Amino acid sequence: MKTGLYDFHIAHQAKMVPFAGYSMPLSYGNVGQIVSHNHVRHSVGIFDVGHMVQSNFRGKTATEFLEWLTPSSLASLKPYSSTLSVLLNEQGGIIDDTIVTKHAPDAFYVVTNAGRRDEDLAWFKQKLEEWNVSDNGKAGPVEHEILDNWGLVALQGPEAASYLQSLTSFDLTKLTFGTSAFVPIEGFNLHVARGGYTGEDGFEISIPPSQTVEVTKLLCKPPVQLIGLGARDSLRLEAGMCLYGSDLDETTTPVEAGLSWVIGKERKENGGFIGAEEVLRQLKEGPARRRVGLVIEGAPARHGAIIFSSSGTEQIGTVTSGIPSPTLGKNIAMGYIKTGWHKKGTEVQVEVRKQLRKAVLTPMPFSKPNYWRG
Repeated sequence: MKTGLYDFHIAHQAKMVPFAGYSMPLSYGNVGQIVSHNHVRHSVGIFDVGHMVQSNFRGKTATEFLEWLTPSSLASLKPYSSTLSVLLNEQGGIIDDTIVTKHAPDAFYVVTNAGRRDEDLAWFKQKLEEWNVSDNGKAGPVEHEILDNWGLVALQGPEAASYLQSLTSFDLTKLTFGTSAFVPIEGFNLHVARGGYTGEDGFEISIPPSQTVEVTKLLCKPPVQLIGLGARDSLRLEAGMCLYGSDLDETTTPVEAGLSWVIGKERKENGGFIGAEEVLRQLKEGPARRRVGLVIEGAPARHGAIIFSSSGTEQIGTVTSGIPSPTLGKNIAMGYIKTGWHKKGTEVQVEVRKQLRKAVLTPMPFSKPNYWRG
C-alpha cells in the first residue's frame, strides 16, 4: 500500500522500504539517519505518518463504548484533549496502542497503528456489533468512520512551533501538549494535535486526501527537513516510547509495559473494561515482568537479545528494542525483565554477538522530553 505522499517521497529521492504493509521512506537522498535524527532534536523535521489508521467514533454512548474497549477515563477527558491508551483483549493483553482524542462527549478521533490495521478494524467491527445490540447500544448506537486515504504528517522539533506559527493566525501557545484544535493554515482548516513520537515539541496534522500533497509542500520549507523511518525509530527509543510488535504485543499487559498510567484512577477500582480482571490483579499483586531501559557497554543489543543476571548464570529477560543513541553517544535498549531485577541502577549482562556485555538498568525516557505544557 502507499500513502498519499508516495510520489512526493520519490520526487525527494526517498529510499522506500516496506513497513506495516506500506511502502514508506527510510531516508532521503544522501542524508544519513544520524544527521536526520539530530536535525529533529535541534531544529524541525517532518514525517509522513499517513500509514496510521485514523477513525471517528460517534454516537450517544461513544464514551461508554470506548471505555469498554480501553482502560482510560474518557468521561473526564476535556473536549479536544487526548490520551495515550490501549485496546485490550480478554486476557488483558495489548491488541494495539492508540491515541484517543475527545472532540465531544459523543465524538472521538482515534489513531491506531498501520501494522495492526486488520486486527484493529476487525475488533472494532465485532465489538460495535455486540455493543449496538446490547441495552447500551439500543440507548444510543455508535458508528465508526474510517478516514481512508487521509494524510497525517508529524512536524517535530524545538523549532516546530515557531515555523507553524508563521503559517497561521491561531495562537499556538494556547495549544498545549495533549490537546488539539482545528487550525487555519494558509487557507486550509486542519485538525492539529500537539504531541508526537519523538519526545520533542511538535504537531500531528490530519489532512483530507485532496489536500495532503499541497499542505505537505507548504510545511516543507527550510528549516524543515523530510525525515524517514530510520530516524523516527531512534528518536522514539530515546524518548522511551514503545513500538507495537517489538515492545508491545497481545501477550503483554499495560502493567507489564509500564503503561499503568493510561488506566484511569476510578477504572483501577471499578474495572468495566475488556481484560480488566487480569489487569486489576496485576495492579494489586504486581506483574511477573516489567519493561525497563538499559544502557549497554561495548555494542548495541537488538530485538531478541537475552538479558542475564549480573553473574551471567540466570536468564532474566529479553531486549525488545535497541540502538546506538545519537543524542547520548551510548548504546540504549528497552526490554522486559523479571520483577525483582527491575530497579534502576541494577547491573545485568546482555548477550550481544555471542558475548555477554555489562548493562545497567536506566530510567526512561533516556533523552529529556521537551513537550510544550504552557
